[in-house]
Amino acid sequence: MVYDVIVIGGGPSGLMACIAAADAGAKVMLVDKGDKLGRKLGISGGGRCNVTNAKELDELIKHIPGNGRFLYSALNTFGNRDIIAFFEGMGIRLKEEDRGRMFPVSDKAKTVVDALVSRVREQGVAIRINSPVDRVEYEDGRTTGVWLRSGERLKSRCVVIASGGKSVPHTGSTGDGYAWAQEAGHTITELYPTEVPITSSDAFIQTRELQGLSLRGIHLAVWNEKGKLIIEHEGDMIFTHFGISGPAALRCSQFVVKQMKKTGERTVPMTIDLFPARTADDIYAETMRLAREESKKAVKNVLKGFFPEKLIPILLKKSGIPDDLTYDNIPKQPWTELAKLAKAFPLRANGTLSIEEAFVTGGGVHLKEIDPKTMESKLMPGLFFCGEVLDVHGYTGGYNITAAFSTGYTAGKSAAESPT
Repeated sequence: MVYDVIVIGGGPSGLMACIAAADAGAKVMLVDKGDKLGRKLGISGGGRCNVTNAKELDELIKHIPGNGRFLYSALNTFGNRDIIAFFEGMGIRLKEEDRGRMFPVSDKAKTVVDALVSRVREQGVAIRINSPVDRVEYEDGRTTGVWLRSGERLKSRCVVIASGGKSVPHTGSTGDGYAWAQEAGHTITELYPTEVPITSSDAFIQTRELQGLSLRGIHLAVWNEKGKLIIEHEGDMIFTHFGISGPAALRCSQFVVKQMKKTGERTVPMTIDLFPARTADDIYAETMRLAREESKKAVKNVLKGFFPEKLIPILLKKSGIPDDLTYDNIPKQPWTELAKLAKAFPLRANGTLSIEEAFVTGGGVHLKEIDPKTMESKLMPGLFFCGEVLDVHGYTGGYNITAAFSTGYTAGKSAAESPT
């Protein structure tokens, strides 16, 4: 049997590509190497599946720092409003949470995965699981199908590669699609981890003094060696045994990676603003007032209600203030230094965890070789790409999955309507 479209990969972009292609009347086959479809989707959003983000288009693009502009056409074809309407049309009620994140009311990713897989089955898409693809077949300058590792050949006039990146490999994302793209003549830009915890060899990290400490609503900044701000993100973070993690750290991670690659330096300076809404002068005055009101107490105890307790010994040490000091003996200059530290607590990043431990892969199939209106290869007719295999990446918060659904829909529809 010859199919119109074969989709490789049963993640969010692949499932959406199948649905769009079948909706357009194509005879579709979905091939996946795993034993279960939608595995990465099932663990997204902390197992709740953040299906998209409700922000306006331009704001959405800003939250996709890895070539988000490439997605303008795809998002105009099938954007976040369409994604919301699509799921609600299938009976999945959604709710908006902080920062525009959209979740199913059920709070269960399984609701989303089951609905997508059911829709694919209802449309008559042929599904092959436990069927790893060996290679995509190209003959006479176009795509003609795929060969499975079992030796079986599957024929089709179009192939959609939706095989994912290299992050979270236990879900099946092991970078298979890059080799198939290269065989078609495509360039793969350098792969690197994004949305990944940051590592540090600072003394307080190595001693694990701050391990487990969560900070809420801080500003985390990445700097170059000349003291120029590269990026700053607001949000929550947590100290770990190897460095820092949490939303603010994940968002800064790609900039640490890029800065290290750019300069060859072994570390990148970062700072934490513990009180974004207050000035150093405000902090100085407030902490001095607290010390004055409890003038007999040691400052390490006075500050417990103001700073996170685990942080106090480090702040005092860095400021040159003895922890048993009382109000009457507070020196002005070190106390000024304490207030400054609260606004710019220093940390030196020395890298990140590996690409396999990242939430998202940076790099991928070079976008100049892809038609943004159709997701078709400019080099190989009948070959389409969608999802994380492309050199597109966003922050966590529903942006990557929006890119996956949007490019998946565009690729599937375009493949089905392809005249060749």
